[in-house]
Amino acid sequence: MKWHWSINCLNMNFNLFSISKPFLWLFILLFVIFYPMLISIYVFLPLFIGATSYVLIQGIERGSLSAILVAIVYMINLEVNLTLPLFFTLIVTLLFYVGIYPSLTHFRKCRVCTPLLSVILLDLCYLGSLFAFDFIFQTQSIVLDTILLYSLIVDMLIVVIL
Repeated sequence: MKWHWSINCLNMNFNLFSISKPFLWLFILLFVIFYPMLISIYVFLPLFIGATSYVLIQGIERGSLSAILVAIVYMINLEVNLTLPLFFTLIVTLLFYVGIYPSLTHFRKCRVCTPLLSVILLDLCYLGSLFAFDFIFQTQSIVLDTILLYSLIVDMLIVVIL
């Protein structure tokens, strides 16, 4: 009798998971679409450039098409809403993945080191290349202030939590 009850409980948990999966995808879709719009209104919200870039890198490594698409759509939507150069985040992330990320193989055993270093380096590479872009084309895309430091710290915390 007890064994039968545990099977029903297991089936109930499986049914709850299968019901909650569409809600998770709905939340992800709403976040990807509306959060960059909120960032353009409320400038104190973190950008999540490093975390999204790391999700793209992990999606490429694991072959997860859904992670790749979510990251690319978020990056493009963020650039459009903040009037940043189009596809710039994607290009910097792919250059980081090809050039710098393979040298982080020494930290593969540390579950926190690789994501943390990747996010720090991705954010620094992106900001450095964005400042170089602004210098070359005499524009001003982003202003260096404490909000960017706050965004970097939140990026690091998000990746460590995930």
